[in-house]
Amino acid sequence: MTVYKASTKYLYSEIDSEAVILDINSGTYFGLNEVSNRIWQLLQTPSSQASLIAQILEEYDVSEEQVTADVKALLAEMLGTGLIEVVNEKVVSVT
Repeated sequence: MTVYKASTKYLYSEIDSEAVILDINSGTYFGLNEVSNRIWQLLQTPSSQASLIAQILEEYDVSEEQVTADVKALLAEMLGTGLIEVVNEKVVSVT
């Protein structure tokens, strides 16, 4: 299971239910909608994709298929931009 955590090298500011994350070195900023902001908040502590999906399903009225697709896409984007990092990757063997 892969576990992700928000990087601490960015500035974060919440505006209503949305947020902005700023990379002070490059001046690049990232805008987060309400659900993406909630995922960012959850990623302040190490979290797996499955735990993020479960939490969003509890808090929002949305289908599991939609949440799964959106969380996967958001994690891939955040990982690609360095907003999050993998803190533990464990290979599970099935015997």
